[in-house]
Amino acid sequence: MPFLNIGGVTLHHRHIKANGKARPVVFINSLGTDFRIWDEVASALSGEIPLLAYDKRGHGLSDIGAGIRSIDDHVDDLSGLIDHFGLDKIVLCGLSVGGLIAQGLYARRPDIIDALILCDTAHKIGTADSWNTRIATVERDGIQAVAEGVLKVWFTPAFHSQRSAELAGCRNMLTRQALAGYIGTCAAVRDADFTEMARRIAVPTLCIVGAHDGSTPPELVRSLADLIPGARFEVIRNAGHIPCIEQPDLMVDLIRDFLASLPSGTRTHG
Repeated sequence: MPFLNIGGVTLHHRHIKANGKARPVVFINSLGTDFRIWDEVASALSGEIPLLAYDKRGHGLSDIGAGIRSIDDHVDDLSGLIDHFGLDKIVLCGLSVGGLIAQGLYARRPDIIDALILCDTAHKIGTADSWNTRIATVERDGIQAVAEGVLKVWFTPAFHSQRSAELAGCRNMLTRQALAGYIGTCAAVRDADFTEMARRIAVPTLCIVGAHDGSTPPELVRSLADLIPGARFEVIRNAGHIPCIEQPDLMVDLIRDFLASLPSGTRTHG
């Protein structure tokens, strides 16, 4: 089965190889989800480029290990996973907290990263008060207590009314998360601030956001793009916070176009 022990933490992953010399794309999932959110995107890209997706610590089928104290714990896991597979010149594609993890890995190891795709994320997400309120609610009443509010920002009203089976599945994925993994990652997001680091990103970067994202709205994602020299900013219509589920074809088109635009050869990283 696709499990690896990385630094004492068992990570559930999916690694898809491809012929040729295309850059590997590594997908990083959002808070309260697992790597299945990338299934449609990965299926469309499979065979074209090498792909790696994984359940971050405390999510899906992965361990929580000694817990989650900061984004650095997630960066440790991702760094070890990439080394295990011997990947280099990679493209990181992170959604929400996955985008923070991508920024954290770039800050630590810019030499292995050729490009970034930052989806529905920011240099800083939310306020300490908003995260502390969510943590207190979940500690007291469980993830179920915040689930309906979370689903409203994940997906558009059209998704809620027309795709009820998928919505139910996503609700199950969220509410069945390990409580400690969810709470620990909430605290990690609360404490993460990559505002200054974002200004130093020196690789091609694509910032994507769903037009109706209620968690990291377009103006917030645009503010991230504005910090990153030369970053490209794209809005996916008819999508909320998780466009890889709601509008996977549009996301695949953006990813393909971005990958095709990357310069060949080795970049000089700043």
